Amino acid sequence: MQTMKAVVLYGPENVGLGELPVPETKENDVRIKVAYCGICGSDIHKFRGKKNTHPVTYPVALGHEISGTVEAVGSGVKGLKPGDRVTADPNWSCGKCRFCREGKPSFCISARGVVKGMAEYVVCPEENVYKIPDGLSLRDAALAEPVSCCLHGADLLGLKQGEKAALVGFGAIGAIMLCLLKASGASKITVIEAREERRDLAFGLGATGFINSGDKEALEKLAETDPPDRVIECVGISPAQETALRIAGKGATVVMFGVSDPEAKLAVSFYDAFTKELTIKTSFVNPHCTQRAIELLASGAIDAQKVICAEISPEQAPGEIRRPELSKNGKVLVKIG
Repeated sequence: MQTMKAVVLYGPENVGLGELPVPETKENDVRIKVAYCGICGSDIHKFRGKKNTHPVTYPVALGHEISGTVEAVGSGVKGLKPGDRVTADPNWSCGKCRFCREGKPSFCISARGVVKGMAEYVVCPEENVYKIPDGLSLRDAALAEPVSCCLHGADLLGLKQGEKAALVGFGAIGAIMLCLLKASGASKITVIEAREERRDLAFGLGATGFINSGDKEALEKLAETDPPDRVIECVGISPAQETALRIAGKGATVVMFGVSDPEAKLAVSFYDAFTKELTIKTSFVNPHCTQRAIELLASGAIDAQKVICAEISPEQAPGEIRRPELSKNGKVLVKIG
């Protein structure tokens, strides 16, 4: 049995560099030699034993934000060949259930994750694999999955050109979302973030305002004198969610994009939401957005160089997952091959 090096989650709070079997390449599968894999907040959730998008079976390689090169294809694969530079959508759907037929594959009753990316190889169905253009580096292409998720959230936000927007939370996802808000034609974009050291990057990516999330007076002033039409929350913790609802203007749309702890609860005044007639939405994974994400990255609309803050080795990855320090400053990529 052929084995491969991988960053393996053996159980809650138990991650390390180990070996796993190379997955079998079936008729309609593509085997990808992984170049880069991003560390996602969901990897931290899995490490801590929290619920996630798909059930976890141990041991398992962490990671799902990949880029790489096709090494082999099954006999039924027609659109890809060895040597193709690719990325992959980690969310597989059956295409046959009610939700798939209604164009909502993210709710597929048979959905499963098909990319375990912090490993030398991944094997996934052909329909989940996307070629990347020559001008897009494998390093930057590893952002395709988080960008595709952000695109779905931005679609739900429904920003119209000239509207005012606010972004609560400015990690890697917030930085990507800021690029999308700018590209969508927001007249003002206010970033609300606890870390002052992120201020310069926010303005460098197109923010027109920056408020420290601890500055209650500045937040109240924004809510009273220049409230945003669209608010997107990118942290997934109660204080950030409460801030998003508090600053939203009358008739505003608020999207809760950040992934919350499954046990967390939100105490809000729905009377205030009622009097402002807010539209409150949530965003779940990335249906039909991967190709658009690739095109945006290739166009330069997403400043990958500013979103990516570090490259680390597989040997360093378990430490970053246990105590995510680099990830506070942006997207961390694990360089696999």
